[in-house]
Amino acid sequence: MTPLRKKMIGQMTLGRLAPKTQESYLAAVTGLARHYHLSPDLIDQEKVQAYLLHLIEERKLAWSSCNVAFSALQYFYQKVLRLDETAFNIPPRPRQRKLPMILSREEVMHLIESASNIKHRALLLTIYGTGLRVSEAVRLKPSHIESRRMMIRVEAGKGRKDRYTVLPEILLKELKVYWRACRPEQWLFYGRNPMEPMPVGTAQKIYYLTKGKAGIRGGRGIHTLRHCFATHLLDTGTDIYTIKKLMGHSSIKTTYGYIHVTREKIASVKSPFDIDS
Repeated sequence: MTPLRKKMIGQMTLGRLAPKTQESYLAAVTGLARHYHLSPDLIDQEKVQAYLLHLIEERKLAWSSCNVAFSALQYFYQKVLRLDETAFNIPPRPRQRKLPMILSREEVMHLIESASNIKHRALLLTIYGTGLRVSEAVRLKPSHIESRRMMIRVEAGKGRKDRYTVLPEILLKELKVYWRACRPEQWLFYGRNPMEPMPVGTAQKIYYLTKGKAGIRGGRGIHTLRHCFATHLLDTGTDIYTIKKLMGHSSIKTTYGYIHVTREKIASVKSPFDIDS
């Protein structure tokens, strides 16, 4: 390990960056260094900007991937090398907001029922029934299921925050069936090694496999189920502040984004053509 890499890891650890964020940032800085065959502390901001353009225009990476690279390089030069904005500055990247693609409640239930594997069914039902992020769902432990209170405890969610979310009756019944059949120990949803949590990538594959089996074309990745949880709650009248707490959003602005996609609210609006004069 080079001294520079060690320094960056130490800075990220002190900054309490999540392990996945640390991995992504290190990979982004390594990618820059390999592109120019230079140590990153020898690369000036003109070359950094050219590299970011290379990612966007030539490699045509997704906006989310470019955003990670931007954030990582900004962190490296400003937090690790301690260069101020007058010495090093990357032009602000434009924000890209996409409305989540929502499935109907009927489509969600059809998707879940299409899962023939009991573990797969329990996983998908857990994410939809609780609104958990997939990274939170795969790190659930049996002790997090508080059946007497009908709640699920989420430990060290995004931002390293703990919270509670709901435990629907239908999910509790499914989890009991799953527990009797699979007897999970340390992790509720384990991987090939029962002592390790299921990888997020595996959960994504389970979702796409089941979605294809159900013949559903709408939605995107497994995060769609979390979006459906929030949107369907709004459709049924749950107040937005409660949804914010259940979802673990740090800002109410994030939760307000779901208002724009609720089917019932849009369907209830009358066009000027339909309003009696």
